[in-house]
Amino acid sequence: MSASSAQKAVIFDLDGVLTDTAHYHFLAWKHIAEQVGVHFDEESNEQLKGIDRLNSLKFILDQSEQRFSEQEFLALAEQKNKHYQSLISNMKPQDVFPGVRDLLASLRSDDFALGVASVSKNALFVLDKIALIKDFDFVADAAKIKNTKPHPEIFLTVAQALSIAPESCVGIEDASAGVTAIKAANMPAIGVGSAEQLGHADEIVAKTGDITLGQILRLLNQL
Repeated sequence: MSASSAQKAVIFDLDGVLTDTAHYHFLAWKHIAEQVGVHFDEESNEQLKGIDRLNSLKFILDQSEQRFSEQEFLALAEQKNKHYQSLISNMKPQDVFPGVRDLLASLRSDDFALGVASVSKNALFVLDKIALIKDFDFVADAAKIKNTKPHPEIFLTVAQALSIAPESCVGIEDASAGVTAIKAANMPAIGVGSAEQLGHADEIVAKTGDITLGQILRLLNQL
């Protein structure tokens, strides 16, 4: 099926939705934070969900007593990325969350176009490692996205690439900023995680594997 032949789509975030790379991000950011004298724990990491690399680094450095030149800032960003890439280099197909492959197959059987809207510049690398890259019609290039989540640009970019109207797309996110971006793009949103953090989503599930085709069709008023 070509993306242009579909009339509806599902657009997935990557980290925390298709696979768990969040822990690797946490380890890499914690290493950077310790270097600059900033306390960084799991709660801090939650605040970076859905936020791109440079804005995440800014969040950490704003808490440091040290000051950094632009060159030092970019060097720290690159150091974090290389550390993260080394951590994810051993990811395997079995690292895909349970139920995700079945969900993708179910959506395919109902002629959905499938896209990925991740702010990670390593999205293609991760999708290749976990053998999901061929399952998607389009993966956004985060390097070409000017406005990061909660701005809707990345979801609108994927919808446009799939030739699907935004209101005919369902977005799936595990981050509050991501859900906000989906809603701003005029798409129904499914939040993966807790109602406390994702209460503005149209539907909330504990894990991606809990999402059903029927649930997505209902959100699109097609069931």
